[in-house]
Amino acid sequence: MTLEKPVQRGTGRRARALAMLAVAGLVITACSSGGGGSSGDTSTVTVTYQQFGGSHVQEQFLTGVKAEFEKANPGVTINLQPITASENDYYTKLQLQMRTPKTSPDVVYEDTFLINSDIEAGYLRPLDDQLNSWPEWNQFTSTAKGAGRALDGKTYGVPDGTDTRAIWFNKEIFAKAGLPADWQPKTWDDLLTTARTIKAKVPGVIPFNIYAGKGLGEATSMQGFEMLLYGTGATLYDSNAKKWVIGSKGFTDSLQFLKTVYDEELGPTPQQVLDPNWNNNVSQQLTPKGQVAISVDGSWVSHNWLPGDANPWPQWNTVMGNAAMPTQEGQAPGKVSMSGGWTWAIPKNAGNPDKAWEFIKLISDREHQLKWDIDNVQIPVRPDVSGDPTYTAANPTNEFFSSLVPITTYRPAYAVYPRVSNEIQVATESVITGTADVATAAKTFDDQVRSIAGDAVMTAAGS
Repeated sequence: MTLEKPVQRGTGRRARALAMLAVAGLVITACSSGGGGSSGDTSTVTVTYQQFGGSHVQEQFLTGVKAEFEKANPGVTINLQPITASENDYYTKLQLQMRTPKTSPDVVYEDTFLINSDIEAGYLRPLDDQLNSWPEWNQFTSTAKGAGRALDGKTYGVPDGTDTRAIWFNKEIFAKAGLPADWQPKTWDDLLTTARTIKAKVPGVIPFNIYAGKGLGEATSMQGFEMLLYGTGATLYDSNAKKWVIGSKGFTDSLQFLKTVYDEELGPTPQQVLDPNWNNNVSQQLTPKGQVAISVDGSWVSHNWLPGDANPWPQWNTVMGNAAMPTQEGQAPGKVSMSGGWTWAIPKNAGNPDKAWEFIKLISDREHQLKWDIDNVQIPVRPDVSGDPTYTAANPTNEFFSSLVPITTYRPAYAVYPRVSNEIQVATESVITGTADVATAAKTFDDQVRSIAGDAVMTAAGS
């Protein structure tokens, strides 16, 4: 509503700098061959976005907007610049492009969790002056507006939708295992019991897919680990104390759950899940082939199966079911979800910021947000879109995933979150591969967060 080549672990800014330098040559080469920024050319607006695996829904959507914009603005060319890459590679390449006027795009597709870190790095420009004079900004929910707002109080991105996360399960596999088609797990034990039943009765399928490891980047953190952590009652960040939380029992319990799944071979193999494209493989290939029984994933997944997308699958709605992710022991509120989302932003080094803003206004109006939210199976951030009967009728899962919004949790998208998130990925990988036990992985995470956040760290109550 709510993504990868592994990020090598290191300490502080040195590790991030090395990661950027590793792909700098590739990005600069791409830019110099016509794929880069507009470099002050006011007749061109360069728009950069991520190409997600075999899905072309965003490419098709943007191609239509490009044609509209160019017709309304004679002499102006929209240069669509997809970056076909895993999630972590996309973030790194985008940041490298935004560093200088020579390579900077004019409009970028910016994940909300990077807003603060990219502002701190000086990559983005505030949009408050433009937003204050744009009447349609009043049509966005206050929560959505907050997604693009930084700690300095200024807004740096216009959201194009949000998402929630839950469980997808294959009802045909469930039938073979003697499990109900209206399955709704109440606890983590329910998840494990069901996965064990499927393993015993339906060999040859992956009983339970939950993401882990560095290769999948934020998919590991959000779709995987944080869906567990927030179901324990623990948190990553204490908003009242304004500190990052370490040493929580919920953190070790979440790692232990992952260890159980992988030790008992209830999920994919570590080799599979460490593939940077594993999340795309699951949704675009394995699930339509009936090779995954249960998967914790996002509200948007079904767009891969719609006509014209990565793997059209007309039967998906009768085959696939949905269930809320349960809390650890079934404690209130009984279910958990995580939300994120993406925004359209203008880099500080954009060569054509005025036309870039005009493009963002067009892509963010009611008509285009309605089309995008339908095509990409997004949860709308404009009430005039979410209340449109065309949207509610467009996909049979829209109502279910939208119903999770009241209980969902948003990431603490502060400047250091991407680094904390990376340490989550490191911890999960060490546990599922057996290179560290749960206690060691948790302690390493705690030590790294202390190094990252300094004084803004607190030990969980009762630890």
